Amino acid sequence: MRITIEPKTLHFKQPAGTSRGVYTTRQIWLVKIGNSVGECAPLPDLSCDAVPNYEQVLRQMCDIVEATGSIPYDELKPYPSMLFGLETAMLSHERGSHILFDTPFGRGEEGIPINGLVWMGTYEEMLARMEEKMRLGFRCIKLKIGAIDFDNELDLIRRIRERFTKDEIELRVDANGAFSTNDALHKLEQLAKYDIHSIEQPIKQGQWKEMAELCRQSPLPIALDEELIGVNNIEAKQQLLDTIRPAYIILKPSLHGGMCGTEEWIRLANERNIGSWITSALESNIGLNAIAHLTAHIYGSRIAMPQGLGTGALFTDNIEMPLEIRGDELWLDNEKQLVHTSGSTGTPKPMWVEKRRMRASAEITCSHLSLKKGDTALLCLSTDYIAGIMMVVRAEVCGLRMTHIAPSGHPLATVGDEGFDFAAMVPLQVYNSLKVPKERERLMRIRNLIIGGGAIDETLENELRSFPNAIYATYGMTETLSHIALRRINGKEASLWYTPLEGVSVSLNDDNCLVIDAPRVCDDTLVTNDVAEIAPDGHRFRVLGRKDNVICSGGIKIQIEEVERLLKPHIPHPFMITKKKDERLGETVVMLIGRTDETTDKPSPEQLATICAHHLPKYTVPRHYILVDTLPMTETGKPARKRAEEMAGKAN
Repeated sequence: MRITIEPKTLHFKQPAGTSRGVYTTRQIWLVKIGNSVGECAPLPDLSCDAVPNYEQVLRQMCDIVEATGSIPYDELKPYPSMLFGLETAMLSHERGSHILFDTPFGRGEEGIPINGLVWMGTYEEMLARMEEKMRLGFRCIKLKIGAIDFDNELDLIRRIRERFTKDEIELRVDANGAFSTNDALHKLEQLAKYDIHSIEQPIKQGQWKEMAELCRQSPLPIALDEELIGVNNIEAKQQLLDTIRPAYIILKPSLHGGMCGTEEWIRLANERNIGSWITSALESNIGLNAIAHLTAHIYGSRIAMPQGLGTGALFTDNIEMPLEIRGDELWLDNEKQLVHTSGSTGTPKPMWVEKRRMRASAEITCSHLSLKKGDTALLCLSTDYIAGIMMVVRAEVCGLRMTHIAPSGHPLATVGDEGFDFAAMVPLQVYNSLKVPKERERLMRIRNLIIGGGAIDETLENELRSFPNAIYATYGMTETLSHIALRRINGKEASLWYTPLEGVSVSLNDDNCLVIDAPRVCDDTLVTNDVAEIAPDGHRFRVLGRKDNVICSGGIKIQIEEVERLLKPHIPHPFMITKKKDERLGETVVMLIGRTDETTDKPSPEQLATICAHHLPKYTVPRHYILVDTLPMTETGKPARKRAEEMAGKAN
């Protein structure tokens, strides 16, 4: 198990005011186990684990999890936000899903009632925000108070009560400890006139005796929030609840002990007839999703008490999750599926796509290849990425009988000789299979084989040309839900041109980049970075290379992929073409040569220069030949072009 840490700064759509100050940005750390993600989000000046060396401590905790395979709960008790993030990532990793618990909410059958939050601000700002929440249909509104004049805050509350009774609008207020012990009771008595449901943390935490007296005398139910922070062992929790005896406690997993600590607090509260609800602590949608699933898991079906889970829309750069607010409820949209881009042009990114479009893509492919119910299919690709996911979708939608084997370089090594009606592979898997006679025979018994995820070189294509089955190169990407065009590479229908599938049309923009219109699988027209050429029939196309992979040398544009294509038949050694800045020419062509076993003959830079000069146009011949330990590749086996360029730039 490998856990990576990714710092991220979120930006509020509008300043978020509390009695502790105004937030404009939010620093979080994402912990990732493969494609499973958890969020560690301490709040400055509030969280007990908002320490200066936060990331260093987090790394130490992640190292323990990597070494042991389990969460060190005792060591993480002082660090609740780290614990919550690791719990989320581990649970997601174990379940293989962002749906952390099997509940009606997790199945998309029920929503969770939530309150509408009105942040502190000027009188006019708070009034406008309050009216907007009521317009949206919230039946429970929570106001942050303590930042402006108390009489103005009372006036806001009075305005609500003039228009809505307590049966129509439930009002909660959150003081965040803003009241002094001297005037707290007087303010609570004034608030109580307006049928307030409860007030959160009226005085600062740590004053157990004063808070207990306030709870005993207050005409308004008091809920504890900040008071629970840093109280980590069960004996201290019991003592706090028995001493103060609040009406409610409010749990934020990032502040109050992660998932396990939240469950423990609520169990202890239930034993004492103390009410509770759960709320977020300004997390991104990653944290909010986990808190929502935890809430549904703890409280069960048909939750009556509005929870504090409406903060997911606070940020301009939030992380996408299939959460949506319908009226005054938070719902999980189960008609969306999480997929990840391959990372061929950068860091792999999560993407949510509509399942109906995935089904449409599957139907189009099965129809094009004449696949029918009962046909056999082989899944030998990782389901972490769209190609593998879509094989599963095709099997479900079209009724294919699927054989699933673990992804490997030799997918046909362990399958039987009976063959398959359909399979998808990457070029490396096909290349490896051709080298083993038994696997080569099995490759021929796949009635429809599609090859994608990387370029098929001329040598591989020539070797497949005489095969009796139907073999296709695919064109597509994660955004198009796998392929939207196929190119036959053998038989009478072999062609250099891709044929778009049913309902797909293509064109070129001013940069000669391919533009895809596939309304059944994509919401919008997709402008790619692939430099292409449209056939005279106006329908088919071929790809020349990526716009990003153009080298501008002395005013001449050189397509990297075209240089590689011309050289591959003549250089039987791993290499990549990239570029390097040059004061005179702007950019120059560079060849990276990968190291191999010392017993393997490899050409010298002088020999490579001779080969290049013989087979390339003069202006495309590399000016630098650089030996590297390993050629940079993505997780899905594609050339990592940006890293190759960085390696060339650092070399002398």
